[in-house]
Amino acid sequence: MNHVENRRLKTLQKCLVALVLLVLVVLMLVWFLPARLALLWIAPQLHGVRLQQVGGLLWDGHADQVTTSDGQVLGKLSWQLSRSALLGKAQLQLDFAGPQLNFSGAMRKLPQGRVEWRDVHARMDLSVLDAYVAKLPQGRPRGELQLSVEHALLQAGWPLELQANTQWTQASIKTRGSDIALGALQLQAQAQNGVISAQLHDDGHGPLQADGQLQLSPLGWRLEATLLARQTDAALRHWLAQFGRPDSDGTLHIRRSGGMAMGLPAPTSARTPL
Repeated sequence: MNHVENRRLKTLQKCLVALVLLVLVVLMLVWFLPARLALLWIAPQLHGVRLQQVGGLLWDGHADQVTTSDGQVLGKLSWQLSRSALLGKAQLQLDFAGPQLNFSGAMRKLPQGRVEWRDVHARMDLSVLDAYVAKLPQGRPRGELQLSVEHALLQAGWPLELQANTQWTQASIKTRGSDIALGALQLQAQAQNGVISAQLHDDGHGPLQADGQLQLSPLGWRLEATLLARQTDAALRHWLAQFGRPDSDGTLHIRRSGGMAMGLPAPTSARTPL
């Protein structure tokens, strides 16, 4: 080996050592990256939501104050993100607590662009939706919505698999004229192969008797429901009349569909009215 080749070899070795050191430094910086610095890249993706009083690391951090763009305080957030996200295998635990919304759940990223959620629990005071439903002719929902998702497998945001339960407690509708009590309602939902089936019913004691079946797919949807005011409530009966003409006994049958609903599975038989 001549002198020139020897010098080239030493130069190459130095470059390789420098490159390895640079990679190690970058990995160390990312491994111990403060959450407040990571926020500089994350903030543009939050659509106006602001994380303040941020502490901890990117992998295990918290924001003691989460606000909207107009300064409304929503609550506080904490998270744990697995470092396997560096290899494209992200696992995330989110916990959010606020006066009108609570949320907790575990997410992991799967191959083929799929995302899995497990053990999701959420609680929402429906008055938080007023800004989005203010112009609905049916009125604004009131009460508390509680959501539990045992398992959900999503692709492009659509559930391929789902096992969920939703309860609407102290349910009511606020209209211009009055507050219309509905009682307690429950929705159970399952999904297989991208087709969602849901069953709606009441607790058997409230002002509104409700039984319904809903099928959803990316190509169409179908709803069949039976609603009846248990008591002589003129306001509730008038509100129900917005959805169709009731029978002589006040029972309202709703049948709606859209898209390619013919491709959906037939709904199961409705529950026997309580």
